[in-house]
Amino acid sequence: MASLHFNPFSSPFTYAYLMIIKNPYFCRMETKRQEKISKLLQQDLSEIIQMELRHVTRGAMVTVTKVHITPDLSMAKAYLSLFATKDKEVLLEGIKKHTSEIRGKLGSRVRHQLRVVPELQFFLDDSLDYIDNIDDLLK
Repeated sequence: MASLHFNPFSSPFTYAYLMIIKNPYFCRMETKRQEKISKLLQQDLSEIIQMELRHVTRGAMVTVTKVHITPDLSMAKAYLSLFATKDKEVLLEGIKKHTSEIRGKLGSRVRHQLRVVPELQFFLDDSLDYIDNIDDLLK
């Protein structure tokens, strides 16, 4: 009688699938279309946040450092760098509360380039703080 237990290492394809595709730390290359749309969203999100959401940012300098978009273009993760603010988490939560407003303004800007405006998720980009910390440690 054959065993019903599935061995993930039974075939090279299955092993590659588990190690590469299901690995959350695996960095996939974006297609040209994803790269173009990421740059478009990055530019438009920067303008929207800096110019049209001044009531949310309250004088803080907000920079959209990177936008990652899913292959089906349904979700975009925007990484924000926040300066000239005392509490970055409070400002990030304020921006997250206005996600639907930001998405609506983004939709009016990209309506001729995209059929569906992607869902937006905002994250704090602390890479510049990390670089400053490393720089201070090396001094």
